[in-house]
Amino acid sequence: MKAAKKISPEDYILAVLTPQERLEAAFNVAREAFKDTTLKPADVRAAVQRVRKKVYAERQKKAPGRR
Repeated sequence: MKAAKKISPEDYILAVLTPQERLEAAFNVAREAFKDTTLKPADVRAAVQRVRKKVYAERQKKAPGRR
């Protein structure tokens, strides 16, 4: 009989999330991490938008063409 492998809750949570949900979770963590810094919220939002645009552009390049 094989022993069950121990899985940390963080690994399990990330495994069941979709890539989009993982991205949202990462942005939420980043938002909380930068909350007490001298960065303005607009700076953080702009950085998040740049990353999202980059991810969106990469997805569009990979998508198969349809007619």
